[in-house]
Amino acid sequence: RRQAERALAVLAAGGGRDAVTEAAAGYGPAAEAAVADLLAADPLDALPARMPVLPEWAEVAVFSPVHMRGGAGVLPPDAVRHVMTMLAISRPGDPYAGLTLVKEACDSRGLADLGWTLFQRWQAAGYPSKESWVMDALALIGDDETVRRLTPLIRTWPGDGGHARAVAGLDLLAAIGSDVALMHLHGIAEKVKFTGLKNRARQKMNEVAAELGLTPQELADRLVPDFGLSADGSLTLDYGRRRFVVGFDEQLKPYVTDAAGKRLKNLPKPGANDDPELAPAAYQRFTGLKKDVRAVAADSIHRLEQAMVNRRRWTGAEFRRLLVGHPLLWHIVRRLVWGLYDSSGRLTGALRVAEDRSFADVEDDTLTLPDEAVVGVAHPLELGEERAGWAEVFADYEILQPFPQLGRETYGPDETLLAEIMAARVPTGRVLGLERRGWRRGYPQDAGWQGWIERDVPGGGTVTVGLDPGISIGYPEFADEQTLMGVALDGLDPITVSEILRDLREITR
Repeated sequence: RRQAERALAVLAAGGGRDAVTEAAAGYGPAAEAAVADLLAADPLDALPARMPVLPEWAEVAVFSPVHMRGGAGVLPPDAVRHVMTMLAISRPGDPYAGLTLVKEACDSRGLADLGWTLFQRWQAAGYPSKESWVMDALALIGDDETVRRLTPLIRTWPGDGGHARAVAGLDLLAAIGSDVALMHLHGIAEKVKFTGLKNRARQKMNEVAAELGLTPQELADRLVPDFGLSADGSLTLDYGRRRFVVGFDEQLKPYVTDAAGKRLKNLPKPGANDDPELAPAAYQRFTGLKKDVRAVAADSIHRLEQAMVNRRRWTGAEFRRLLVGHPLLWHIVRRLVWGLYDSSGRLTGALRVAEDRSFADVEDDTLTLPDEAVVGVAHPLELGEERAGWAEVFADYEILQPFPQLGRETYGPDETLLAEIMAARVPTGRVLGLERRGWRRGYPQDAGWQGWIERDVPGGGTVTVGLDPGISIGYPEFADEQTLMGVALDGLDPITVSEILRDLREITR
């Protein structure tokens, strides 16, 4: 009912008041009168029958000041307490109307700090369920810094018996909905040690992707923020009298150079001669940038490596817009060899992205990339004899690759190698490490026993490798070592065969 009432109020406020009134009349005088009263009511008067009592730990005096916009001072303690009451009576998807006025009047960073301080007090009190509205409050007034602070907790809560709280945290990230929030949500979906949380995060990402009409992979491409970088992928930090430039290496690790181009060990802290406003803001921005890029770097590199292994493709237009044109991702893109493919998936040519974002072949001749071209990360087996030529080009330009591509180990079907792999005793931890490469453990059987690992292969199939004695889902340390059994490669294409053998060889060495 509350949602229906809100929907009618929104329609009326958006210019549809006459249509709402006319529709209500069609249900008779009682409905017409009730809707008229609804539309005449002040949304600020929509209060619960019993107002919540703020807990003792929510003491206003401990909070940092919440500044008003335009330098109009700070909220007095009583007003801050009223804001907290507004948060307490709000519900997910149904915030109290007065919060809109609060956001218009107050500095957003100060409100986010208020929400985080509330959360810390709730945390110190042992997460009392009666005040669980504090988590909802982070979604209502939180920002990207809130996301950075909360994500590490979400990742660890299941290990402390807080799975339900961690799942609520995933909803919170989705509710904040910024690029940084969705980036961290995607990071949890891809890499967290708690399988239940990882699956819920993937489900949430699939829901977000479906709402946008995208596949999860397409959404992931769009989730890497530009972090305010310039078109060439750098960032200038202004200290007033001094300026510094931030760049990124092949692993997306940031580095700093001074005005003369000399690389520094780190960004200097603001000094007495620097601008008192510009310098601290620039230093804080760099600190936040390092955290955000660290969160996205490993995932972005991993996604592109998996794109090579699984033969994911982009159109020429998507390649230019989402990868080459992205101020951060292009640092990775220009360190790889990219393939051009025909409609059957056969490699017809290869290119690299030059420093000016143009395209060049192995002879360094300029190429034109049509919008309808099909582009993917070239696998070394596809490059054939050109592989050596590309390795020479990258050596000449001193280009370091973000993951093994041109120097990647490749394998063909080899009975001797398969016998060595299946004869090896593999530490269970190494077997679990395959999950970072796209493998997954088998569905738990009796008593949570997992007797195999598997991975999807291009074309819709699945490769399964047995484990002896297997893994206990709740106690992976039950067996120190595993033996791999039943490795079958029949009917698989050469690239898939090579990648499976590479993964298995890696853990059995």
